[in-house]
Amino acid sequence: MSMTVPTPTHASNTRPPLVPEPPAARAEGTAWTWAVALALCAAYGAVSVRLHQRMLSTGYDLGIFEQAVRSYAQGHLPVAELNDPGFTLLGDHFSPVLALLAPFYRLWLTPVTLLLAQAVLLAVSVVPLARFAQRVLGRPAAVVTALLYGTSWGIASAVGFDFHEGAFAVPLLAFGLVAVAEGRCRAAAAWVVPLLSVKEDMGLTVAAIGCVMVWRGYPRPGAVLAAVGMVGSALEILVVVPAVNPQGDFAYWGQLPTAGAEGGSPLDVLRHYTVGVITPEPKAIMLLTLLAPMAFLALRSTLIWVCVPDLAWRLLSDNPAYWGTGFHYSAVLMPIVFVAFLEALRYADVRQRRYSLAVGGAVTALLLPQFPLVQIFQTNTWRTDPRVAQAHRVLERIPTGATVAASNRLVPHLTDRAQVTVFGFPGSRPDPQWIVVDTATPQGWPNSPERERRLLDAARAHGYLTVLDRNGYLLLRRR
Repeated sequence: MSMTVPTPTHASNTRPPLVPEPPAARAEGTAWTWAVALALCAAYGAVSVRLHQRMLSTGYDLGIFEQAVRSYAQGHLPVAELNDPGFTLLGDHFSPVLALLAPFYRLWLTPVTLLLAQAVLLAVSVVPLARFAQRVLGRPAAVVTALLYGTSWGIASAVGFDFHEGAFAVPLLAFGLVAVAEGRCRAAAAWVVPLLSVKEDMGLTVAAIGCVMVWRGYPRPGAVLAAVGMVGSALEILVVVPAVNPQGDFAYWGQLPTAGAEGGSPLDVLRHYTVGVITPEPKAIMLLTLLAPMAFLALRSTLIWVCVPDLAWRLLSDNPAYWGTGFHYSAVLMPIVFVAFLEALRYADVRQRRYSLAVGGAVTALLLPQFPLVQIFQTNTWRTDPRVAQAHRVLERIPTGATVAASNRLVPHLTDRAQVTVFGFPGSRPDPQWIVVDTATPQGWPNSPERERRLLDAARAHGYLTVLDRNGYLLLRRR
């Protein structure tokens, strides 16, 4: 049974029609988009796997997600001991989509499975964007757009920082927003509703997509989608996550300033929710970096409003980690701004298209050295520090199934076979059987070198014996 798509009442029905493709051209177009996706997948996988092999991945977050997927693979709810012994990860973020990785993890019990899955998910998102670009702009411009998107800083940052559930959202948004741009309401809903299983806040993004559909002349499907998104996020944030969380609450409310909280006056709160949206400086830089690769042309499309929910919680939060261009947080914004960019180019003349793509290429080329994808061209990426082999020999002394407290960057090399927490992290398992610490390389979190020394001295005083102390790696065993 086919769904009749309503005729748009908004001015969007004056858009230039998409050029229909004959079957042969369609097959050829599909081939090159998948070839680009495959090449990007190889690059993403190479960078992230090499970071892990060089012991530059972390317990927070790769170790946490491996523990969750490992639990799913064993038929349990996702327990992440790195958060707290016995902690069910659904009490932190609602991400049941991670269960989809369990069958693959059962075949290959290693965090590399997660890293490669993320590379595939990010690379697949190139396909709908490239195909849409070809229908709107033609083959040459579509190739340029695919490469600009595939090497964009938000995608690169996600590749360079462990694994995260947001990787599932990227292709869903890419396929879904292309469907919105083409007026395919049923396809759009089918792609974006599953975002509710990725993270509890993604329902707000679904709602924003529904609102944009209403504005663009699809009132009924848009209103239904907006309602589904709002109700879904409300249930997850107010009911599901608190029901699983040991404290019975959604832990991230505290990151939004309110009057009276920690001495904040009403004026301080007002300033935070107005001028504070673009200050301090990292916020403004992130917003400029988000739009500059598209020559700010994405602002001409109503699809850019889909960014608002994600940007709102990040810019209003008092956690500085959310404000900048690092980590993985901006990956979900990339398909939004690029589909908006392509839709804006759809109305542009040939000269403006060429200018915008040239600006995008120049800005992307300037940004590329600042983000992790450039590592694929650096010789250090393909060299392995001799200390890595030494670390593995030390870790091999720890028996399978043991309880371990380890340095943050050693954790992901143990989570596939042991019960691991981060050494020195508050709430970690008390009195683990083993402690293993890299004392030669500052981890930066959660311990300063001075605090780490105090904790190790305290462990020895409580009866831990030194098994190995070699080349900066210290292995202690509980007596």
